[in-house]
Amino acid sequence: MLDNVDHIVLVLSGKGGVGKSSVTTQLALTLVRQGYKVGVLDIDLTGPSMPRMFGIEEGKIHQSSKGWVPVYYDESKRLAVMSLGFLLGDRGNSVVWRGPKKTGMIRQFIKDVQWEHLDYLLVDTPPGTSDEHIAIAEELRYCDNVDGAVVVTTPQLVSINDVRKELNFCQKVNFKVLGLVENMSGFVCPHCAECTNIFSSGGGKALAKSLDLPFLGSVPIDPTFNELIERQNEWKERGDLITLYGESSLSAIFENMAQQLGWIKAT
Repeated sequence: MLDNVDHIVLVLSGKGGVGKSSVTTQLALTLVRQGYKVGVLDIDLTGPSMPRMFGIEEGKIHQSSKGWVPVYYDESKRLAVMSLGFLLGDRGNSVVWRGPKKTGMIRQFIKDVQWEHLDYLLVDTPPGTSDEHIAIAEELRYCDNVDGAVVVTTPQLVSINDVRKELNFCQKVNFKVLGLVENMSGFVCPHCAECTNIFSSGGGKALAKSLDLPFLGSVPIDPTFNELIERQNEWKERGDLITLYGESSLSAIFENMAQQLGWIKAT
């Protein structure tokens, strides 16, 4: 099923709450805006957030003769999403599964999802190095279209230390680290646009330099982006999420990341 995918990229984080799903969403929107066909595979089984991020929580997964059909963002099929969130029925439903059942679901996601041709498949993972990570590493180890992993951290020391464990995991399972992203690096005031470093800044960049890894950029907290995600369905008359994201100040940051990764050409 992954033969139709040109590039597979994992988005990892050492701990929860660093905005990994937000980074995945914005990387996907950036690539779609550049004309690529993008898929997002959400394997965060206990906290699937991709349906909500893209405003398609009402989407339904269909079964075809070849496997599961992912949920498409619109009729153009530029953006496809697969997540356990589509199967839960309600965002408040909890998933209480042991490791073997989680592993089985991830294997089904990898082997039974009928992706049409994709330029990029972004895999949004849970935090840490759990059963889900081991399962995805085992399933992808024979794929020659896995580019590697983008690792997300926040500036605080506790997050930086956990990222070191994630990088060690990548080394053990032979995932190339494409670069580090420092998320929540400052807070952008919605009134004056001034950026304040409420969580300090520079920890991710310093770590990348010490380990000789690419540093992809610092992403501040921008309340306007959060509002866009939460109210996108109310604002449909203004445009879809893909269009509205282009008006966000964060879009330029992620375009620069995509340029560094070689995904789009510099303008």
